[in-house]
Amino acid sequence: MSVRTKKGDDGTSSIFDGKSRIPKDHPIFEALGSVDELNSYLGFPKLLSHELSVNFNDKTIYDIIDEVQDNLFIVQAELAGANGYSISEQKVEDLTQLINKIEEDLPPMREFFKSGALELSSHFDYSRTLARKAERRIITAVNVKVSGVNIDVNVRQFTRAYMNGLSDLLFVLARLSNHLLGGKEKNPTYK
Repeated sequence: MSVRTKKGDDGTSSIFDGKSRIPKDHPIFEALGSVDELNSYLGFPKLLSHELSVNFNDKTIYDIIDEVQDNLFIVQAELAGANGYSISEQKVEDLTQLINKIEEDLPPMREFFKSGALELSSHFDYSRTLARKAERRIITAVNVKVSGVNIDVNVRQFTRAYMNGLSDLLFVLARLSNHLLGGKEKNPTYK
């Protein structure tokens, strides 16, 4: 099977239902593309996380990000209408417990801080913003009805909760990498 099919040369694509061609600027493709962008970008902090010799529930930071990437493929499959794919309630609970565990190892945060203390934390922080963007695009795809395009985008509540919590995980991983590697969190001056 070739990657180059030429089917999208006319500006359309399809999802799992395969019933019709959909314009590539439809909100479903914005959502799918945003999740894909996040998943791809997570390769940077995953690769750099080998610097951190810390484990949470027998998982390294590398393992955690690798699992997140698998979960993002599930999110994409669900968005595209593949039957039987959805983020489970257990995955949301595991994410919440992991965030809480990481926060226990961090000094309390009293103010916002600027990205850029270290390369690894910066990659996690940028990933956090990509996660928020993907979450917004998913909500738009679910809520917007485009005239002339007859598709229903259904995303379960657990998937929405996972995407909301994912940005929190990436935020605490940015803080954790600063904490472990000596990065100084600088607060904005608002001047």
